[in-house]
Amino acid sequence: MPYRITARAKSFSSQPSQAQKLKDDPLDPKNAQDSVTCVYQAHIGGYWRNVTVIWRKNLMNHCLTISVDSVENDNHQTCKIDLKPWHFWAKKGYKTFEVDGNQLEAYWDLRSAKFSGSPEPYKDFYVALIAEEEVFLLLGDYKKKAYKRTKSRPALVDALLFYKKEHVFGKKSFSTRAKFENNKKESDIVVESSTSGPRDPEMWISIDGIVLIHIKNLQWKFRGNQTVLVNEQQVQVFWDVHSWLFCEPGSSHGLFIFKPGVSELDSDKEGSSSLGVSQVSRDSSNNKLTGELPAILSQLAFLRVLHLKGNSFSGPIPAELLAKAKDGSLLLRLRLPLRNHK
Repeated sequence: MPYRITARAKSFSSQPSQAQKLKDDPLDPKNAQDSVTCVYQAHIGGYWRNVTVIWRKNLMNHCLTISVDSVENDNHQTCKIDLKPWHFWAKKGYKTFEVDGNQLEAYWDLRSAKFSGSPEPYKDFYVALIAEEEVFLLLGDYKKKAYKRTKSRPALVDALLFYKKEHVFGKKSFSTRAKFENNKKESDIVVESSTSGPRDPEMWISIDGIVLIHIKNLQWKFRGNQTVLVNEQQVQVFWDVHSWLFCEPGSSHGLFIFKPGVSELDSDKEGSSSLGVSQVSRDSSNNKLTGELPAILSQLAFLRVLHLKGNSFSGPIPAELLAKAKDGSLLLRLRLPLRNHK
């Protein structure tokens, strides 16, 4: 599942025709609001349908909108839930709406929901959508409470999250969470930048507390992509922060896309290269290797992470590898000191 963060003015998002959606989504600083959009595919009334869940929050409003697509036309039916602080009664409720003749029910309990800077809660809540006494979409961790209240059975096929987009308004640092694999825990993503002052602009992208991408001279590298390793899974990271540097502050957004898997270009090169020059990560840890660390490793142009723990290399680290580690183009994982390391 690709995950896109639109970092707006400096703000944070993913899905088909991304460029067109950004074009159709102008930024109005006066009405700035954080939002999280999740699109699921769920089996309803004998058809697979898109279910869009949007959490929105600004200074005055906090709401949840659920839309279910029709298979008969281009329309969709929407259920809106207001979560304003002075509307405490709205934090637990029930609504019904109809899609293509199917009666749908929405149940929610957000009275104890915990939030952490995002309009989307991260625990102690549930939102359940029901059709024909079957829970076709269940959000949150209060699953037992949801089934007890709705008196409905779990769906035979779980809904699938295939697209998540997030807009975050801020200044120098943006953070969010994303799941790159369905069976893995969520990862913490932090984007930090320094675009003002006497020094050249820089940007750092961290995942789970590790800086995986450090971009210097950002004024020349405001667009780019790089493949990183997250929990032994390759993730493509794309960024475009041209507006941060060359537009009026607060007037536009930066774009970040996190897409699991290897790019087609890397896959082609990996299949045709006997030297493995397209490898993104090389794990040579705990192999009891000895001797000097080969300098040829620095010639692996696409190498971003090198695991060397649990070996007994002798001699200094090659200057070429040290240079790549210092400029941020290579994450070197080893347990110092090397024998005879200078």
